[in-house]
Amino acid sequence: MTDLRSALERYLTMRKGLGYKYEYQSQRLADFIVFMEKNKATTITTKLAMEWATLPPDRHASWAIRLTDVRGFARHVANFDTRTEVPPVGILPGWKRAKPYVYSDAEIDALLTAALALPPEDGLCRWTYHTLFGLIAVTGIRISEAMGLERDDVDLDAGVLTVRLTKFGKSRLVPLHPTTRAALRHYADRRDARLGSRNGSTFFVAERGGRLRHQYVHRVFWRLSREIGLRRHGDRIGPRVHDFRHRFAIRSLLDWYRDGKDIEQQLPVLSTYLGHAYVRDTYWYLSACPELMQEAVRRLDRRWEDKP
Repeated sequence: MTDLRSALERYLTMRKGLGYKYEYQSQRLADFIVFMEKNKATTITTKLAMEWATLPPDRHASWAIRLTDVRGFARHVANFDTRTEVPPVGILPGWKRAKPYVYSDAEIDALLTAALALPPEDGLCRWTYHTLFGLIAVTGIRISEAMGLERDDVDLDAGVLTVRLTKFGKSRLVPLHPTTRAALRHYADRRDARLGSRNGSTFFVAERGGRLRHQYVHRVFWRLSREIGLRRHGDRIGPRVHDFRHRFAIRSLLDWYRDGKDIEQQLPVLSTYLGHAYVRDTYWYLSACPELMQEAVRRLDRRWEDKP
């Protein structure tokens, strides 16, 4: 089994050397190796790959992703072990992109207000989540990008965020509205006054200092969304933190449509701002929102009406 472990190390080194972050894939493939060890298996087969990929049995959405990870690794191993089976494409249903939830202004206001009621009453937690969720809503940055901001990445004098080495390995600058700068400065003053020397290196910190953890941030969001009626207790699906980003993109496009701007020219700007690797990733927002489709149809109708 040590051969598969060493093969995985070489495979991950190669992928990361090509510029891929491969963080979650690394974790999943390490789990696959543990699974192979428990089964005393030294050769990857389609049967074993399927058994592992379909664990746990109630999370169908992740099955295809898990099998894709093994398929890439198996192709690598097959170069020096001809007994290796590469799981064929299409034996599991593909991953479907979640339909975004487009928050209303009232819903965002309610969620941010609810964050300010988080315990403890005199703690930093309520201000952390109020400011974190508010920043994502008004800038459209990813939650991982907001949580990963270092103190030096937030230039409140210039009004610019530096988002470093994000999802596709690129850094970018995100300008801030004056009201957003004021909110961030207010949070930074509270944070520094409360934590002093216990302050971590990140801009957003936990109650006692240090980095925020994804699982806790999502738990807080689920709690707040239940409190304001966005989801019921026990719901496994519903509005997500990531939907703040969708809302930002969709609202930007709607505003441009209504202002009569050339969307074809503006899309690359929005794509760069959001940190998308390809403009086609931004095009998806056009089909994800019925209101956007209506605006596109109206513009097309006007063009046809203007033709002689």
